Amino acid sequence: MEQLHTYMQNTGLNPGGWRKYFSFFRMRFFMGLQYRTAAIAGMATQFFWGMMEILLYNAFYKADAAAFPMSFRALTSYIWLQQAFLTLFGAWMFENEIFDAIVDGNLAYEMCRPVNVYNMWFSRSMAMRFSRVCLRCLPILLVAGLLPEPYGMSLPASALHGLLFAVTIFLCALVVVACTMLVYVLTFYTISPVGLRMVYVCAVDFLCGAIIPLPFLPDGLQRVIELLPFASMQNVPLRIYGGSMSGGEMVRAIGLQIVWIVVLIAVGRMLCARAMKKVIVQGG
Repeated sequence: MEQLHTYMQNTGLNPGGWRKYFSFFRMRFFMGLQYRTAAIAGMATQFFWGMMEILLYNAFYKADAAAFPMSFRALTSYIWLQQAFLTLFGAWMFENEIFDAIVDGNLAYEMCRPVNVYNMWFSRSMAMRFSRVCLRCLPILLVAGLLPEPYGMSLPASALHGLLFAVTIFLCALVVVACTMLVYVLTFYTISPVGLRMVYVCAVDFLCGAIIPLPFLPDGLQRVIELLPFASMQNVPLRIYGGSMSGGEMVRAIGLQIVWIVVLIAVGRMLCARAMKKVIVQGG
């Protein structure tokens, strides 16, 4: 029984053990709220980029609006929500401290703590993303909602769509962080994380709908991508908000989000546990 209790404490399966990971989340969250100047600069960039995207799409829609799978109103909401929650969705959002700890050997300090390293990094990554969203989200949504038609952001397609948007955006955050954790863990098996990060960011930006919304892709390619974990990121909540997903599609998308959360976290924990058993820290 004592060995089981120790195992549960170290893996975080003990409910009481989650308090320490909540402490990591809280510390990293409040630390992230300190970067207000960076948030203001980021908002200015996101306003400009969002408006440029909308103006570009508006030119295409004026030529033949019927040729597009989403209404222009849904698309503008998609773009503004994408900008408002950019730091939550961004595949490029990494903690360099974690990469440095793995590459430089400072991981030894983390291994001395009575915590599960995977759980600790997961809670820190979630906190970093949510703290930056809190600084940028509301101002962007407020200004986007005040813009005139057809450039402004509209309300959710229905009350149900708004509720499911709130649920799926949290599930989306879990999928994003779980994928990010795989990049951290795979760094144990590489000489440098630079190449891995570049490939990951380029692939995810395209496959999650960050560059082009997935409904704009060819039907065959879209069906394949929607089965991948990347489609369970920003693609799901943003399309639900605008109403471009029907009832059956929403249920299927939420189910896939849950499945990928379980699979990605399970694989990440397994690889991390295996890496911890083989890691060698050299130096004095």
